[in-house]
Amino acid sequence: MIVRELNDVIGSWRHASGDGWESRRIVLAEDKMGCSLHDALVKEGAELHLEYKNHLETNYCISGEGEVVDVATGKTWPIHPGTMYALDKNDRHVLRALKGDLRLICAFTPALSGRETHDADGSYRVEG
Repeated sequence: MIVRELNDVIGSWRHASGDGWESRRIVLAEDKMGCSLHDALVKEGAELHLEYKNHLETNYCISGEGEVVDVATGKTWPIHPGTMYALDKNDRHVLRALKGDLRLICAFTPALSGRETHDADGSYRVEG
């Protein structure tokens, strides 16, 4: 059994951040669960351009308001507490936090190691 508290992750090597975002990486590849689980914050006013070419991602909003844009179609969906969106086709997307910090619970498959950094296109490499 794995038991881990968010307070144990914050400030550790599992706590990653960049311009306008933070990712608190709670479950990672080393935990051998088949996916990784993250508590992510997108700061109010931030706009992130992302494309996870090597990972599928599911996101569930627990606070804040924003929107996600499918770059291929231009379609925009509002995000608010209770909204889930899944990038089931490695979708290139834009994520915006519009009202308050957007807080998302995110799952990645395959699992992230926790040491990845975004490539120039916003994706992560698969680490072996």
